[in-house]
Amino acid sequence: MSYLDPPPGVVRDLVASALAEDTMPLGDLSAALLPDDARAEARFVVRTDGVVAGTACVDETFRQVDPSITVKWLVTDGEAVRAGDVLATVTGPLAPVLTGERTALNFLGHLSGIATRTRAFVDAAAPLRVWDTRKTIPGLRALQKAAVRAGGARNHRGNLSDWVMFKDNHLTALGIDAAVAAAKDRWPGRTVHVECDGLDQVRRALDAGADALLLDNMTPDEVREAVAVADAHAATHGTARALLEISGTIRLDNVGDYADTGADVVSSGSLTHSVTVLDIGLDIDVKRG
Repeated sequence: MSYLDPPPGVVRDLVASALAEDTMPLGDLSAALLPDDARAEARFVVRTDGVVAGTACVDETFRQVDPSITVKWLVTDGEAVRAGDVLATVTGPLAPVLTGERTALNFLGHLSGIATRTRAFVDAAAPLRVWDTRKTIPGLRALQKAAVRAGGARNHRGNLSDWVMFKDNHLTALGIDAAVAAAKDRWPGRTVHVECDGLDQVRRALDAGADALLLDNMTPDEVREAVAVADAHAATHGTARALLEISGTIRLDNVGDYADTGADVVSSGSLTHSVTVLDIGLDIDVKRG
């Protein structure tokens, strides 16, 4: 299993659920009428440029439909492809190939769309590192975060148990000083991340001992000011600078404006919630006998 792969158990369960959704209660009525000796020699072909992700879901789909189906990949997750490229060949009995076709394409197109958008963000934001968010489709988070990795970005929190993160609504109830102190006491081994929407909150979070700051909805110049404050704080206290994350109102067309601000990372929910499916088709030749 590579760094780009989603957890196999998650893939298995999600594919099983998708196939059940597509075939219950009576199975694939159309495919059941096909002759038993009909075979498919097929090719996954990409129609537009992009980045591939989701190959494990395709393999698992055909494995569950009919283990005799063979899938041979010509590309791997994370690989850039051009319109017209053949991604993989598929051979096997025609009926089960057709039964699994849409499920396989749904996973492959959606996850490749995430990887494609992510790669565009990574290129536009450099040298800033790019993180995703928890703005994922319920149940699909592990797959979507794997697709983000395939696109060249990194994963933010996987879930609420990964580390402590105080957003504005938490701070309204707790306040920055009390929130950070409580987190350091209750969860001493966890990162403490504080959202800041202005320089006053940046200073308070740094003084409180936060490990990371989320600079929310700040302009590039405001981010530069926050970086300067964090640098000065670290120099004065002889400590490593807190990690600085830019977030909020970050789009593909403006992320480049933040590239030279001196922050560490930029995050965007659009990597997973605002993607266009990568156009991929399964071209099938039917053989008899």
